[in-house]
Amino acid sequence: MKQTIYEQTTAAIAELYEKANLQACSIVVIGCSTSEVVGSRIGTNSNPDTAQEIFNALHDFAKSKGLFLAVQCCEHLNRAIVTERNAVPFAEQVSVIPQPKAGGSLATKAYAGFENPVVIEEIKADAGLDIGFTMIGMHLKRVAVPLRLENNRIGEAMVLAARTRPKFIGGARAVYDE
Repeated sequence: MKQTIYEQTTAAIAELYEKANLQACSIVVIGCSTSEVVGSRIGTNSNPDTAQEIFNALHDFAKSKGLFLAVQCCEHLNRAIVTERNAVPFAEQVSVIPQPKAGGSLATKAYAGFENPVVIEEIKADAGLDIGFTMIGMHLKRVAVPLRLENNRIGEAMVLAARTRPKFIGGARAVYDE
């Protein structure tokens, strides 16, 4: 039986949560091309209905685990981030409201669906899901570690994942807690 977009999204973020050993208040960056999810080339077929399913799955899971979502806008908004104000209480807000063709469908749904949304230029997330090759790396903390997911498709889009770890410093005599 074929899974729904909601089920595929939930499976992907649940696997990321487990493999990245995320904790409450961790920030997870999400990049998503709904065009890729529906089988089109990135940026050619933005799909608000698909974005709503994906947002619902991500938001439901994040709320159940106490995570913060950071949804990346498309390149037309310089890959700005939509997140909850509580995730970044001291960040400098920018003035824009994402739209399907200027920000992307998922960022638009996130802005509408978050309790207290804010758009910022950048974030340093603990982990991330890249749905459809949207290039989330600029929003991950300094040392990103790729994760191979079994749940690596949402619709027709490939899903890439990463976690982060603190930088190792100190040299040969240092002891690390990783």
